[in-house]
Amino acid sequence: MSEKYQSREERRKKLQSNSKGKPKVKKKSGGLFKKIFLSLVVLGIVGILAGVGTFAYLVKDAPKLDPKLLKDPIPSKILDKDQKLITEVGAINREYVNYKDIPQVLENAVLATEDYRFYKHHGIDPIRLGGAVLANFQRGFGAEGGSTITQQVVKNAFLTQEKTLTRKVQEAWLSYELEQKYTKHQIFEMYVNKVYVSENSHGLATAAKIYYGKTLNELTLAEAAQIAGMPQSPNNYNPFDHPDLAEKRRNIVLTLMEQHGFISKQEMNDAKKVSVAATVLKAEQRTVDEKPFDSFVDAVIDEVKETTDFDIFTDGLTIQTTLDRDAQTYVYNMLNSQDIIQYPDEAFQAGIALLDTKTGEIRAIGGGRNQQVSRGFNYAIDTRRQPGSTIKPVLDYGPAIEYLNWGTYEMIEDKPITYSTGKKFGNWDDKYKGPMTIRTALQLSRNTPAVQALQQVGLDKAKEFAVSLGIPLKEIYESYAIGGFETGVSPLQMAGAYSAFGNNGFYTKPHAITEIMLRDGTTIKTAPEPKVVMKDSTAFMITDMMKSVLVSPGTGTRAKVPGLPIAGKTGTTNYTAEDMKKWNIKSSSVPDSWFTGYTTNYTASIWTGYDNQKTPITAIGDNQRIAQLLFKNLMAYVSKDIDTPDFTMPNSVQKVRVERGSMPAVLASEFTPDSEVSIEYAVKGHAPKKVSEKYNKLDAPVNPIAKYDDVNKTVVLTWEYPNANKTGVQFDLTINNPSAPGHFVQTENSLTIPAAPGEKYTFTIIAISGDRKSDSVSTSIDIPNPEIEMDQDDQNGEDNNGNGNNGNGNNGNSNGNGNGNNGSGNGGGQGGTTPPVTTPENPSSGQGTGSPGT
Repeated sequence: MSEKYQSREERRKKLQSNSKGKPKVKKKSGGLFKKIFLSLVVLGIVGILAGVGTFAYLVKDAPKLDPKLLKDPIPSKILDKDQKLITEVGAINREYVNYKDIPQVLENAVLATEDYRFYKHHGIDPIRLGGAVLANFQRGFGAEGGSTITQQVVKNAFLTQEKTLTRKVQEAWLSYELEQKYTKHQIFEMYVNKVYVSENSHGLATAAKIYYGKTLNELTLAEAAQIAGMPQSPNNYNPFDHPDLAEKRRNIVLTLMEQHGFISKQEMNDAKKVSVAATVLKAEQRTVDEKPFDSFVDAVIDEVKETTDFDIFTDGLTIQTTLDRDAQTYVYNMLNSQDIIQYPDEAFQAGIALLDTKTGEIRAIGGGRNQQVSRGFNYAIDTRRQPGSTIKPVLDYGPAIEYLNWGTYEMIEDKPITYSTGKKFGNWDDKYKGPMTIRTALQLSRNTPAVQALQQVGLDKAKEFAVSLGIPLKEIYESYAIGGFETGVSPLQMAGAYSAFGNNGFYTKPHAITEIMLRDGTTIKTAPEPKVVMKDSTAFMITDMMKSVLVSPGTGTRAKVPGLPIAGKTGTTNYTAEDMKKWNIKSSSVPDSWFTGYTTNYTASIWTGYDNQKTPITAIGDNQRIAQLLFKNLMAYVSKDIDTPDFTMPNSVQKVRVERGSMPAVLASEFTPDSEVSIEYAVKGHAPKKVSEKYNKLDAPVNPIAKYDDVNKTVVLTWEYPNANKTGVQFDLTINNPSAPGHFVQTENSLTIPAAPGEKYTFTIIAISGDRKSDSVSTSIDIPNPEIEMDQDDQNGEDNNGNGNNGNGNNGNSNGNGNGNNGSGNGGGQGGTTPPVTTPENPSSGQGTGSPGT
């Protein structure tokens, strides 16, 4: 090995230029100069002593050079929410290589990129640092790094990534120490085996296997340069995920190799012509790394990188996460089988983010279907697709309630409108339904009311509201009201925004980590703090409106879980007319389909579609509703066997009875029919003040009198109306008579009709005015019949009042009493013994002996 080292050193010496002589300094004489010189000497000595003291203080706590840490990166442990180990991330996939097996071409590529003076310095290289600064100014940021290879080994093995003076001083000291204890070859070997190369892997030998299926000795110049350039930003320069970026980085490495004399210009140009995308392994050739809960681990790795300076792959962290192992397993099975959801084909994709509504903790991540590569594209986190109508609560109606104090009954007309620019747009069905409440507009997902709401709130206010909910808007246009974003959103971002509605207006950024424990036992809390982003009245009223979406005729009925109080919103996006023509897509097809919703316990956001937007979700079967079905099954699963309380109305909200269709809204009166009353919600103090008079009862007519006019043979009906000012009031009269029923509507207070002898007339009177009515009043009259009365007088005239006289009997004297039908008669007779006579017409005649009296 020493001979190999000498041969490489001799070649490098030829590349070094001779050092220049030191410039001469002219001497100056005079007492003043001596005083100044002595003062500077004294100050210099003081400065040196102070510097030495400071340096000693900063390095006193520097870690020791532990050979074990230098040899192997320390993996980090990831625990679930119950503190059970999920997996270890770090030195899990690493092909170790000794220095003697590192090919010259790869070493040259690393040296040119990371530290071309590696064999000339003692751990720290001021010349390299100055050159890197100059190169970054001349050729752009990232052209060269300032840290030596030794410093990078020290940093990765012993120190954190924080950029502080203490850390930099300790790094310099440890680099010097490392160079005193190890050879350059050993240090270079440490570097080659420690660097992270994406795909959850370490070491350049591992990278050669993963990306090209080769050993280091088999690599071409172009391949070696590509791998050597990865450590600066492994995930961004991953040739599987970002071949374009990987190729740009490789070309920088080739340029540096030529600049420092490791390759010729012709070799550089030839290597630059090689396509990275064409030379890396094809998807079917790649090794599938099936790690448990890969999509969630994905989120953990990203979060550590974004929120800390730690290296999860080398720092030996113990990471407490928010993972619900059971929910994560269910999500994986739901996406990767046909047992729960029937997917149209293998290419159909979905991204799922499941949060705890109250804390923002990520319980499960569905990164996609049928994923073949570990740490590949995560459709729950990396997706940036237009949100469609799922944005309406966030950007339109939420801000309207928050800033304009709208109630859920606020009326907007669903009608053709244009954007302020004059550009036309319409509803998805090209129909318009007229005036409706914002509740109904959201329930039916009408577009023109949503745009009108945004216009009334104002773009700046709407943007402010959405950004506070974690929606990363840099700009806003009126088309955003219906989800027409220029840059889309992820399911994780949408879930975070909706969780604030379900948590009384408190937003907590979605997070997968609650705390990190370092190797020395230090614990760092990482969970973000909740913050108030809206009034609790806004959160509750938007929630109640979105509960209607899952009720027929709402657009989200397939997401409903019986017995579970859920609020949510559907969303689909549309192709432009140009896209449909260009890609031959039917108007019924869509590129994206969403459902985002929540209970008081869980929030879930689901995106479905295809990786390539040119492939549409057709209207066949339930393909465009798979997002709803995924939500329904997931929410039912995680909610089983736990209590899910309904959303509670806060004191800042009041329930109101609003008359349907009133625009502007008015309160229902006591006379409004129940069928015309809606129970809605208002911000307390901002409910409608006016009470409807549409259905109020009028005063009823009084003193109805029906008289018979014998002379004219008519019935005269009269009544009084107590309201002196009866303008607009009419009277609805109904006549109930077998021979001549009738119905009249008039303004006069009387009615005369012909009368039929011997019949009964019943009159019913109601006061009316438009749709208003009074209680009814009634009166009746019987009309006399003169002919019937005359017949009765002739037949019963004397019977009504008759007297009998004394008479003579045949055989003696007797007195008899006779009773008529309606009167009585007395008679006396004498003699006779003939018995009394009884007839049906006169059942009680005389009594006594002899003939009855007359």
